[in-house]
Amino acid sequence: MKKVVSIAVFFAAAIPAAQFAAAQGETYPGRPVRLIVAFPPGGSVDAVARLVGPPLSASLGQPMVIENRSGASGNIGTELAARAKPDGYTLIIHTIPFVANAHLYERMPYDPIADFAPVSLLCSSPAVLIVHPSVPARSVGELLQLAKAKPGALNYSAAGAGTNPHIAGELFNMLGNVDIVAVQYKGGGPALVAVLGGEVGITFQNISEAVPHVNSGRLRALGVTSAKRAAALPEVPTVAESVPGYEFVTWHGVLAPKGTPREIVVLLNEKLRAVLRSPELSARFAQMGLDVIASSPEEFSAHLKKELDKWGRVIKERRMRVE
Repeated sequence: MKKVVSIAVFFAAAIPAAQFAAAQGETYPGRPVRLIVAFPPGGSVDAVARLVGPPLSASLGQPMVIENRSGASGNIGTELAARAKPDGYTLIIHTIPFVANAHLYERMPYDPIADFAPVSLLCSSPAVLIVHPSVPARSVGELLQLAKAKPGALNYSAAGAGTNPHIAGELFNMLGNVDIVAVQYKGGGPALVAVLGGEVGITFQNISEAVPHVNSGRLRALGVTSAKRAAALPEVPTVAESVPGYEFVTWHGVLAPKGTPREIVVLLNEKLRAVLRSPELSARFAQMGLDVIASSPEEFSAHLKKELDKWGRVIKERRMRVE
């Protein structure tokens, strides 16, 4: 996505933050801001939140309180954010399940488009198809052959129904014409631990979490899920080199409840973009294999609508449902 300087950022720069007042009449921000992470500690969403939190806190001049409220593939924390007072003091950081859950669940406690005000799409990154050394496959092609020879016999770990690893795995099943069974865990951390311990042989893990274990030899990387090879693992081919058309790129973004004053959304966007483009944080993101985007609210809104449609098609094709 192109980094476009929006008119919103222009106005944010032109109006001093001291002129922004919350509903209570106080200057915003006049107290700590809560950032909800709808997933357990140890996953990529939590990691990005804890990278962005401290510098954003310093920029706002108020503590940024990170609160993990996991469960139901992110729905519990997301509903909490949707129902929060729209005064700028409750934000949420999210990823693909934010839109995918709308297709997975028959009843949803929130509408990802109507109930939120996008603030900024922070970053994106590929996942890595990784296996335990006990899996007799040293390439994506060999894994496909193994899966086709033993339909339903192989398992991959996921962080819960509809989470990033689950969607990446089902896209692989769909385009690779194989049947590797998802085993659900309560979060990305436990899903990774299951593969590290050999409990499950395969997973799709965010590149930042996979690289240390690949470099140590504890896990074997078969392919990155982006359209191009990743700088963090330059020798690892893309999954698409063996499965044409395969592309899975995760993202992380910050949103506020619907009704949050526009001037507060613009201020938060300005602060986030400045933090993300700082040399120190940019370098840390690069080390983790994360590509900084730092979008405008409008760009993030358009991205969400595209993702809602894209993953809806995969979920329908794979008949993925959560009751």
